[in-house]
Amino acid sequence: MKIAIACDHGAYALKEHLKEYLSAQGHEISDCGTNSADSCDYPDFGAVAARMVASGICERGIVLCTTGIGMSMTANKVKGVRCALCADSWTAEMTRRHNNANMLAMGAGVVGPNLAERIADVFLSTEFEGGRHQRRVDKVMALEKN
Repeated sequence: MKIAIACDHGAYALKEHLKEYLSAQGHEISDCGTNSADSCDYPDFGAVAARMVASGICERGIVLCTTGIGMSMTANKVKGVRCALCADSWTAEMTRRHNNANMLAMGAGVVGPNLAERIADVFLSTEFEGGRHQRRVDKVMALEKN
């Protein structure tokens, strides 16, 4: 799977860890930055990853900052993105099954590398259930037109 990944300075180490981990699993990673632990602004990098997912260049995206909140807010401003902030594997599973989320946000200050691996694995491997959930996703996406 082709995955866009981005972070700010607060999650640089976690991004680098996940890039290596996901690449070893055979995923193709598009690194949207940042490229150091120097202070930066998360929207600059989260927006790039979100646009790659929204355009179809990447199938899914993972955005990271200290809490995950700023990155999730940024990603969700891009038309076509459904980004979920997850700190456990159950919410990662449910956001895929019920919301068909195409982006995952995590906080490096909230989850460590091992938990981030598990959350990413579940997010990337869980399929959307469709059915009654599609109707709800359609209603959420229709909000972009107003």
